[in-house]
Amino acid sequence: MNCKVSIIMGSTSDLPVMRKAADFLEQMEVPFELHALSAHRTPREVEIFASDAAGRGVEVIIAAAGMAAALPGVIAAMTTVPVIGVPIAASLDGVDAMYSMIQMPPGIPVATVGINGSLNAAVLAVRILSLSDEILAQRYAAYCASLSEKVRKADAELAAINEYKFKTN
Repeated sequence: MNCKVSIIMGSTSDLPVMRKAADFLEQMEVPFELHALSAHRTPREVEIFASDAAGRGVEVIIAAAGMAAALPGVIAAMTTVPVIGVPIAASLDGVDAMYSMIQMPPGIPVATVGINGSLNAAVLAVRILSLSDEILAQRYAAYCASLSEKVRKADAELAAINEYKFKTN
């Protein structure tokens, strides 16, 4: 089984946030790997990882970081593989991390999801991979249909509430 998505985080303290990405990739049956790498503490390992990613068959990298949040941008500078950044709310409610990801210089893009938005990062990774994988595209379409059904069910549950005197539906 060849890895399609790499989930990279600055430390294992980011795992509670990043677990949603791993869980979604598992649900979609997408082979992935988890690594702890730091742009500041292990720059050599980050360089090796990023420069080797495409050659190892990695098609999307999800990189999470908080505070200075250099990891996604550093990786994006060293690979042609698409990088999705997940700002972690480690300080300043994650706004500092988000700004460091969305303010990348021209030519070094980092697609960035919301603060602590690892599920959306995995969803975006699956959308990218679905462009060239029809079976994955079908699994993703089924997931999207389940989201619609969940909202329809919630709407029906709200319509059934009858404890309000002035509720009209």
